[in-house]
Amino acid sequence: MHYHPSFHARTNPEKPAVIMSGSGEVVTYGELEAQSNRFAQLLRARGIGIGDTIALCFENHPVFFSLCWGAQRAGIVYVAISSRLAPPEVAYIARDSGSRLLVGSGTLTPLLDAVAEAAPEVPQLRLGGSGDHDLAAALGAMPIEPIADERAGCDMLYSSGTTGKPKGVRVPLPEDPAIGGANSLIMLAGGPFGIRPDAVYLSPAPLYHAAPLRWSMTIHRFGGTVVCMEKFDAEKALEAIERYKVTDSQWVPTHFVRMLKLPEEVRARYDLSSLRGAIHAAAPCPVPVKRAMIEWWGPVLNEYYAGTEGNGFTFISSPEWLARPGSVGRALLGTIRICDENGDEVPRGTEGQVFFEGGNPFAYHNDPDKTRDATNKHGWTSLGDVGWEDEDGYLFLTDRKSFMIISGGVNIYPQEIENLLITHPKVADVAVIGAPDADMGERVVAVVKPHDISEAGPELSEELTAWLAPQLSRVKLPRQIDFRAELPREPTGKLFKRLLRDEYKAAAASAA
Repeated sequence: MHYHPSFHARTNPEKPAVIMSGSGEVVTYGELEAQSNRFAQLLRARGIGIGDTIALCFENHPVFFSLCWGAQRAGIVYVAISSRLAPPEVAYIARDSGSRLLVGSGTLTPLLDAVAEAAPEVPQLRLGGSGDHDLAAALGAMPIEPIADERAGCDMLYSSGTTGKPKGVRVPLPEDPAIGGANSLIMLAGGPFGIRPDAVYLSPAPLYHAAPLRWSMTIHRFGGTVVCMEKFDAEKALEAIERYKVTDSQWVPTHFVRMLKLPEEVRARYDLSSLRGAIHAAAPCPVPVKRAMIEWWGPVLNEYYAGTEGNGFTFISSPEWLARPGSVGRALLGTIRICDENGDEVPRGTEGQVFFEGGNPFAYHNDPDKTRDATNKHGWTSLGDVGWEDEDGYLFLTDRKSFMIISGGVNIYPQEIENLLITHPKVADVAVIGAPDADMGERVVAVVKPHDISEAGPELSEELTAWLAPQLSRVKLPRQIDFRAELPREPTGKLFKRLLRDEYKAAAASAA
């Protein structure tokens, strides 16, 4: 089978490939084909060839798919950058990735102007730009025919590095150069997840994240329709399911929490019977939340555990989960290996670090130390999570990457925030942790030791927040700043961060 939107453009050009749920704007497969060809032609016209890298910075916008598919069919490595990052963060990723072009949205002009100043070596094109920066004009000047040297490209998405800076997860270009070749996600989607060519897939999350981007593009490979929300809203998500007769969808637990908090009469107002599958991942889902969703939507929830790295993949259906609440399933890609601190496998039922054997290879771009740290002596790779397997091979996660915070399904790495805060003249020591949050899963909390403890209080908290705001994306800003005369540290200087996390967990539990 030919897994590519170009095939569906030939056989069914008027079928919607993308529907923006808010505006109702439609991009057909024929239009997606023409625009993606023009972008591939534009890349070649600018001397950007197979194996080169470009960056894309957009809010959820229909043109984003055309650009991704244009890069994919040109053998390009495309980096999706969050539109919510601060200018220094965007500039860092554009430079670190080696991007030869940054394509951005016209709604992000202040951000992109600041990036242009910080990274002038990375040329830009913008939707709604002017002159040499006008993306629409540049595309309009290109032919709509495919380029002569089509070859499958791939994404490179960024996660955290050992220094607190984000690091790109670099995977090789597909061995099969055919743009319509199969990959692991296609096989998984068409297998246990039951994705079919008639799929109508609701994507409520930002497209620059791994799951929304990769799953939406997989729907296009099958010839389905992606219904893309410009911004998540709990009731509007239900409305979109009813209006477009959504068959499949992708969520994080925060979406479930917000939909469950809707008044009962609102939840009952919408017909959700078209749903065949509701996929969720990205963050641990509390058992009561998932149970309530299955009671509401029926046994259509399908959960997986995986990472941007693509080194392994587990799956669990609703009936399986109801028999084993809290499990994230059995491995469909790679073999699960639970290991002790020496990298040796432990017996079933014993907690240890979760590794995968035989999954897809990957490396952290420009960070060999992080790549090495993710690999044990057997060559098995880990995302840094801790868990255990039952006798039937079902995985249960008991902890996550050592100190990573997951807020609303977004990974937040404390060291980056700590590295900034410690440079403030009034801060003597700092620890950033995730504290339980009923809505977001976790919230970012900064525990600060001021140089002068008498200054601790709301005014200093506001000063630190205002100081951080231009340097960090909003999602990373601490929602709570607490002050201590001392932070718990070993004599060697190592921070007992787990003690702080346990303290905030206990406080949340006692307040519940």
